[in-house]
Amino acid sequence: MNSPLPLFYTPRTTLRPLALADAAAMHGLFGDPETMRFWDALPSADLAETTARVERLVTADPYWQVGWAILANSGGALLGFVNFHGRVPAWRRLSVGYMLGRAWWGQGLMEEAMTPFLDHCFGALEAHRVEALIEPGNVASARLAQRLGFARESGPLRDRMLVGGVFRDICIHGLLAPDWAARRR
Repeated sequence: MNSPLPLFYTPRTTLRPLALADAAAMHGLFGDPETMRFWDALPSADLAETTARVERLVTADPYWQVGWAILANSGGALLGFVNFHGRVPAWRRLSVGYMLGRAWWGQGLMEEAMTPFLDHCFGALEAHRVEALIEPGNVASARLAQRLGFARESGPLRDRMLVGGVFRDICIHGLLAPDWAARRR
């Protein structure tokens, strides 16, 4: 792949930059109401809508947002994706998002994939602070964030996000570079 973005490897997954060719596989995520239940957008109505979403991710300003596909090392199936967004290099802060297809929930794959990704955020991207914005009802995501070392710092922030005409509450979870470094020793 001719990309300046890094690849990340774990025992069970490979993370590579998201590509427009991933749209059909990503539709399994973006088109699934259960997978999208806590996302910041409604499920895609069709493949064309998913393709447009993937295109926006792929063509976004790389200083602001970049996404990586999570692929299974065995068979190469697209399992999910991770991204950073809302990056403010001057403040050394960014937010992360992550999504895994339902067939792979509960297997520890996202924690495995997030580890080298967070290494990248704190290393090459020089973040001092990484945030995850999580809805109060998304217990699995909050548990993942906690296992990765994030601390719930605020919330619920009432009606912070508007999705499909419905306001949603959000909790902010933060992870600082010194805390991540201490966990990685």
